[in-house]
Amino acid sequence: MDSPIAVIGGTGRVGRLVARQLLDRGERVRVIGRSTQRARRHIPPQAQFFAADVRAPATVRTPLHGCSAVVYTVEPGTDDAGPDSPETTMHTGVRHVLDALRSASGTPHFVLVSQRHVTHRDHPMNVYGRMLDWRLAGENTVRASGLPYTVIRPGWLTDEPGHGHLHLEQGDIGDGRVTRPYVADACVRALYSPAARGVTFEMRSEVGPATGPVPWEELFAGLRADDPAAARAALSRG
Repeated sequence: MDSPIAVIGGTGRVGRLVARQLLDRGERVRVIGRSTQRARRHIPPQAQFFAADVRAPATVRTPLHGCSAVVYTVEPGTDDAGPDSPETTMHTGVRHVLDALRSASGTPHFVLVSQRHVTHRDHPMNVYGRMLDWRLAGENTVRASGLPYTVIRPGWLTDEPGHGHLHLEQGDIGDGRVTRPYVADACVRALYSPAARGVTFEMRSEVGPATGPVPWEELFAGLRADDPAAARAALSRG
């Protein structure tokens, strides 16, 4: 891409894999995170690091200016309220980033890493600061933003290398695990695939040996597009 790509939460376990893949593709990468120490430990020197916080909107405007794409991999926190709550990181933080992008008059591709089960309010994960409710609210904000986007909902994350058969699913049904390398790969591949725009999907992988290269274009082509009107209606209901 001609302009830089921002990886928000790029010092985290998924974000730094995304940053490295993008650098391997020859992209200019801006890593946005809160910890300079983590950046020194985990981010290659070719990436440009910006100490910024999605909870403080003024801090993200400069690193997001002029970016052609944004990958949002922020870890949500589990507090019921305050700076480390899912409401602050996965809803308010997403809104701050979208506001900064709109003020820059660009149309970058926005990739949001969410999670499976967000439509299931009675799932046990929702006791942690209403994590699923706020992740879904952040998703709906992205879908209603007018920007090109991809929403990725991984299953339970593991650190093994990508293995087994990968499934992309829709409808937020079922369960499953998926490796972080697969999630990072999905984020990066989505930036280059028109078929991955305007879609929301879940990810899971089967345990077992790798079955060959992942057919990303085939998997993306099998997804159905989201209904923007549904996202706007969800936002209006609060």
